[in-house]
Amino acid sequence: MTFLGSLLGFFGFFFMFAEGGEQFEFTFYRIASELTIPGWVVIIVLLIQSIYLIAIGIERWLTYNKAKQQSRQYAPKVAQALKNSNIDEAITISDKHKDSHLAMVVSSGLKEFSAHQGTAEISGDEMEASKRALQRAIAVKTAELKRGLAGLATIGSTAPFVGLFGTVVGIIGAFVRLASNESAGIGLVGGAIAEALVATAFGIGVAVPAVWLFNYFTNKVTSFGVEMENSASELVDYFLKQQRTKSLGN
Repeated sequence: MTFLGSLLGFFGFFFMFAEGGEQFEFTFYRIASELTIPGWVVIIVLLIQSIYLIAIGIERWLTYNKAKQQSRQYAPKVAQALKNSNIDEAITISDKHKDSHLAMVVSSGLKEFSAHQGTAEISGDEMEASKRALQRAIAVKTAELKRGLAGLATIGSTAPFVGLFGTVVGIIGAFVRLASNESAGIGLVGGAIAEALVATAFGIGVAVPAVWLFNYFTNKVTSFGVEMENSASELVDYFLKQQRTKSLGN
């Protein structure tokens, strides 16, 4: 609503058409009173999309920042626990950092490895089971990190067309009024023209930040995915090293 109000205020301040002494001012109240039912539907749909855009943008930004911060705290702690060969402590540390994308992945692998730790030798199948647990955790966390991004992509691709629909409706209304009154001035059709202009501008104004946010958050998720894959690979190497150490000790 703030965007729409600013847009209409802009037109109201700079534009005024006059013909035969008849004036049409681009003010919020005047344009709102001229909107048809299809025009209101377009504006309401775009408002809903803009509210969703803002909500998802704030929620994802907070989620990604929290994941990044917790992962920075988590990494050195779990690394020290694994260096001391304390698997249980590493699992406990992981469970305390639930918002960290790294903690979820590492925890699933550690728990799977811990289940076979007491055996004399971990078989190839058991090692593969640990790897699959890591991959499942990565897939689940990636899907969780992507939540809401599809909505941003949908808004970015459909908002301009929703605005275009409003533009078509406004232009049709303007021609209908002109056809019914050939001597009509700009004041008679100004509302329909304003509806067309506002719908187009509003649609673009919603679509552009949606595309920006989608690309920005997608890059974030890709970066998190690389970090999780690297952590999983390092954890598998740790498992193999621990198994070789245990075999040499026996």
